[in-house]
Amino acid sequence: MSEAPKRVPPRLLCLVRKHYISPNLLRVTLTGEALKGFPINKNGSHIKLFIPREGETKPSLPRLTAAGIEWPKNRPITRAYSVRKYHPDTNELDIDFVAHGKSSPASGWAVNANEGDFIGVAGPGGPDPLLAPADWHILAGDLTAVPAISAILETLDSKASGHVFIEVDNLVDKHFIAHPSGINIHWILRDVSRKKNALIEAINNVAPDIGVKSISAFIAGENASVIACRDKLRVDYQLTKKNLYAVPYWRRGQDEETYHEERHTIMDQVY
Repeated sequence: MSEAPKRVPPRLLCLVRKHYISPNLLRVTLTGEALKGFPINKNGSHIKLFIPREGETKPSLPRLTAAGIEWPKNRPITRAYSVRKYHPDTNELDIDFVAHGKSSPASGWAVNANEGDFIGVAGPGGPDPLLAPADWHILAGDLTAVPAISAILETLDSKASGHVFIEVDNLVDKHFIAHPSGINIHWILRDVSRKKNALIEAINNVAPDIGVKSISAFIAGENASVIACRDKLRVDYQLTKKNLYAVPYWRRGQDEETYHEERHTIMDQVY
């Protein structure tokens, strides 16, 4: 029996540079001695960010002890994000942030941060792989899911086939994403005046290729949309957790602290 992977304490990293992938998607690149040894095959996986409190130059990171996690008195702000890419040759970690305001804890840190500013990172974690092997794939989500979707597409075989659906609030965020030629990427403008879920309608318009014997899916983003897409794929293609990974990152109208427990309840559901 193989041993469980050794737990790694949160890493204190600093910003090297940043640039916008699209008007509302900001890439931050981090580095630091603590980053050495980061897994090279976990692009797209979940990580936890530890953001400094107001007045701090560095976040106070929790410690791993024999009794469990020991939190500092000045507990940092925590947010769940995705690894966009780790570059072992330069020991740099890319994380993409949806830039939705300077006052938002995580987005605000990224927008306001300068070279040399510090942030904590724990992980990576989550299922491996994020997208199960299959003949045909469906990936869907909003702008928050783009980092994970982009990372997944980079790992697929050149002969992979399927569809990617990305819902955005503004088509200015449409940008090039490297992908196999057999994968079709659809950018969908969110229309708040429509009652029907745009991702559901888009998924309704595609069907597996002739001869497809296996299907897998990755769904991420806003809570209600993720659940709706998950349930549709379960009914239409009889997918289960073995070939369908559906992870809600956020819920419209709630901050992460309020939504945290509900998200775990949804993730623990059996199907």
